[in-house]
Amino acid sequence: MQKTFTEFSTNAVLKIGNESLLQSYTTAKQPDLYTFIRTTNVKTEIVVDSIPYTIAPNSVFALTTVQYFQFISGNALIVYQFNREFYCIKDHDQEVSCAGLLFFGNVHIPIIELVEKEQRKLDVLHDVFLDELATEDTIQAEMLRMLMARFIIISTRLLKAKEGFVETTKTTKIDLLREFNLLVESFFKTEHSVSFYANKLFKSPKTLSNNFAKLNTSPLQIIHERIILEAKRLLIYTDKTAKEIAYEVGFEDASHLSRLFKKHTALSPSDFKKQLQKAV
Repeated sequence: MQKTFTEFSTNAVLKIGNESLLQSYTTAKQPDLYTFIRTTNVKTEIVVDSIPYTIAPNSVFALTTVQYFQFISGNALIVYQFNREFYCIKDHDQEVSCAGLLFFGNVHIPIIELVEKEQRKLDVLHDVFLDELATEDTIQAEMLRMLMARFIIISTRLLKAKEGFVETTKTTKIDLLREFNLLVESFFKTEHSVSFYANKLFKSPKTLSNNFAKLNTSPLQIIHERIILEAKRLLIYTDKTAKEIAYEVGFEDASHLSRLFKKHTALSPSDFKKQLQKAV
C-alpha cells in the first residue's frame, strides 16, 4: 500500500504506506526523504550508519536524509516520508521543525516506544491522514501539513517524556545544542573550529563549552564526531580513497583526518576500510 501527495507549485512530496516504501533500501543508502517508521505488532530489523537496530513492536523512529539506512525485515509497518518542500520550509516551533529533537541526524536515531493509549491516538491520526489524501481540494496541502505537524508534535512530546533529558536541564541549553547541531550539519565539511560556530550563535567559545559541559558533551566533540561519522559513511558506502574523503570533509592534508579518525576509532581510515573488506 502506498499513497503519494504532490504539490507541483512547491515540489512538495508526501508518501504514506507500509514496508513497500522501504524495499529500495535493502542495500544501505541515504533516504531522499525525511522518514518516520512506526512498527505495529512485530519487531523490525534495520541498520543505520552500519549499526544494527532491533526496533520493538509499537514504536516510532525517525530518519533524516543524511543517514545511511538499510531495511532488513519487518511487516505491518506504517511509513511516512516527506521532502523539505513539504514540511521543512514552513515556519514551526524549533522543537518540531526539521532542526528539532527528532531530526538531529548526527549520531543517533530517536526511538519512541508507544503504550496502548499512544497507539490509539496515532491510529486515529493515521486514519485522518488517509482520509485527507483522498480529499483533493484547494486546502488539501495545508491540511496534510497540519496533520504532519501534529504527528511530529505528538512524537516530540513522547520523546521528551521518555528520555527525560529536557526536564532535567534548562530548555535554553537544549535549544543551543540543537542550533549548534544544525549549524554543524551545514558547515562541518568546511569549518572545524568552535570559534566559527560560536560567532554564528553570538556566543563566546567558552560560553558554548560551559553550556555543553552540563549536557556531558563539548562543541569540539560534536564537530569531530560529525566529521568521523561522515568519514565512516563514505568509507563504508563509497569507493572513495582516504585522501578523497579527507578532502571532502575539509582537510587538505589527509594525515590530519587520519589522526582524528584514529583518535576516535583506534584505526586509520585505511585500516578501517581494510577491516570492512575482511568482514565481507
